[in-house]
Amino acid sequence: MPMRWTVALLLPLLAMPAALADADQDQDQDRARAAVEQGRALPLRTILDRAAARFPGQLLEAELEEEHGRLVYEIKLLMDGGRVVKLHYDARTGDLLAVKERGTEKDRRP
Repeated sequence: MPMRWTVALLLPLLAMPAALADADQDQDQDRARAAVEQGRALPLRTILDRAAARFPGQLLEAELEEEHGRLVYEIKLLMDGGRVVKLHYDARTGDLLAVKERGTEKDRRP
């Protein structure tokens, strides 16, 4: 098989994981939007404002997850000195549930 045909056949296969990841992200956003509209979660902006007030850092990632039957926002921040802090907030109430720092022995509870 000529090289150009091999490349032509492989390109769609290489693009599939990215397309699947985009589809998953769209579903996650739809679930998060529905949770906010139904009053089961506060808007992400509210949670990010609370996080920034106590933990000034650069946002790396924000996710809405279900943990033990409740919705939890997981916020990852890059802090001064290169520390990564993971914050868990109750999505419905906005209460800070846990603070985890990469490289520490124990998680801190608020």
